[in-house]
Amino acid sequence: MKKLIFIFLLASIAMQAQDGKHEKIKALKTAYITEKLSLTSSEAEKFWPIYNKYDEKFHDLRMKERNKIFQKLRDGLDKLNDNEANALIDASLSIESEELSLRKQLIAELRDVISSKKIIILKKTEDDFKRELLDRYRNSKGEKGEKGPKGPKGPK
Repeated sequence: MKKLIFIFLLASIAMQAQDGKHEKIKALKTAYITEKLSLTSSEAEKFWPIYNKYDEKFHDLRMKERNKIFQKLRDGLDKLNDNEANALIDASLSIESEELSLRKQLIAELRDVISSKKIIILKKTEDDFKRELLDRYRNSKGEKGEKGPKGPKGPK
């Protein structure tokens, strides 16, 4: 439990850092996944090169999505015509399809390295890490007095 608190504390610091934010989050994610999967040294030796290769590919896809789709949406939905909207839908579906294909490739390679149960735990761990990171980010914004969609955050 103390390790988790320490990891989350570091995650909140990483979210507030301006430089090297991606690398800091990546290091926190590595520690978090290693702990949750209870990887043996031989598993870790084989797991991390595979996982890191695909994690970079997923990161590249997210950047592609951010640059291609979200920027267009930020420019204003009112300015979109039907052809542009259809192009955005197609681009979004294409990126989702690429993500699914990468996920399948990752799982196929990991099946030779870790158990199927650990692969399922990995997916849950990734989701939990993202959720915790977002919660920490939101909480840090709330502590600064900023308002979210539901107003200022106070003690629960």
